[in-house]
Amino acid sequence: MLLQRGQSLLMSSSRRAVMMGKKNIFRTTRSFASGDLVKTALYDFHKELGGDMVPFAGYELPVLYKGDNGGVMKEHLWCRSKASLFDVSHMGQILWHGKDRIKFLEKVVVGDIAGLKPGQSCLSLITNEKGGIIDDTVITNAGDYIYMVVNGACKHGDMKHFKEQLELCRDENLNITMDYLEESMSLLALQGPEAAAVLSKLIPSDIKLESMGFMEKNIVTSIDGIYNCRITRCGYTGEDGFELSIPSVYAESIASKLLEDDRVLQTGLGARDSLRLEAGLCLYGNDLDETTTPVEGVLAWTFGKGGPKARRRNEKGFVGHEHILAEDSSKLQKVNRKRVGIMGMKAPARQNVEIFSEDEKPIGIITSGTFSPTLKKPIAMGYVETASAKAGTDVLLKIRNKFQKATITKMPFVPNNYYRV
Repeated sequence: MLLQRGQSLLMSSSRRAVMMGKKNIFRTTRSFASGDLVKTALYDFHKELGGDMVPFAGYELPVLYKGDNGGVMKEHLWCRSKASLFDVSHMGQILWHGKDRIKFLEKVVVGDIAGLKPGQSCLSLITNEKGGIIDDTVITNAGDYIYMVVNGACKHGDMKHFKEQLELCRDENLNITMDYLEESMSLLALQGPEAAAVLSKLIPSDIKLESMGFMEKNIVTSIDGIYNCRITRCGYTGEDGFELSIPSVYAESIASKLLEDDRVLQTGLGARDSLRLEAGLCLYGNDLDETTTPVEGVLAWTFGKGGPKARRRNEKGFVGHEHILAEDSSKLQKVNRKRVGIMGMKAPARQNVEIFSEDEKPIGIITSGTFSPTLKKPIAMGYVETASAKAGTDVLLKIRNKFQKATITKMPFVPNNYYRV
């Protein structure tokens, strides 16, 4: 989907769902009340670096860092030009084992998991019975198992949903095991145009990062002599970069080593949010939720390549497909609203700002908005009535009880720089 230093608040519990024949086991040794905040293994490290810690997804994480290069604006621009290091260990990391792992996963996500080559990853969506999005997830074919990363705020709800779906499949005699890694493995994101050059200095010389395309290869190797580290070329900034799954006991050691390189800057959640919005990427809970379908979210591409010919759109079979796809074809169902980008307003339009047509009729709402450090102008994402979703459509935003002119635009706002082989 955190890193712990010293005693973990999550202790050494493990959550696991097992389905072997008709046997179904789901164990939890400890749960947390909604008010508990988990400190990551890098918590003290963040504080030493000047991290301004805030609650996020049940954890305490840095929103920004104080210092000469600190603050959202500077951290954001650093990532666009050099390399930034993020602690994203609040994300949930799950391993799926068993010969029926792909069969089951294609019941709970919309993506073509069977079509993934070894080492290849894809973004997919977990859907509910009404076709709404429970979460977005990155799924990797790791060879003899599947590696999944889900959002930190959603991970326990996701696993509850998986448990329920496993129960519904009991009579199918599926052979599958879900292994939640909890705090044993931490997750760092190294993002920016210098990320590959930085990382290459810390990995074995026989690993050639230039052969790793974005979302095309996932390897388990050593980083700075630490074994059992997973490297995935992916990220949430629109830049080239990597997510590094690391044994938590070595998280601070590897983070420190990466930061020894002058090209790398510790970066907080504030810049991560503005970076992802410039890249046109959704934040679950803002831009996606359980009432939003993949069609409304303009995420039908997650079904796999081929458009209407995509295997998953034709075979269907995933939870809620009858609310997303036509009953007798692979066509997408018509929707009343769609996710769009918005620019042209003079002031930033924040979440819940209303969107109006030029004749002042309400047509939608902003779900994410900020001032773009790269473009030096406000940008926003939101939902409008389908008839008004075409790029170039002029709209009005009601900001502080005053109408401001704006225009529907395509996303991303800033061109993505994903590395392709």
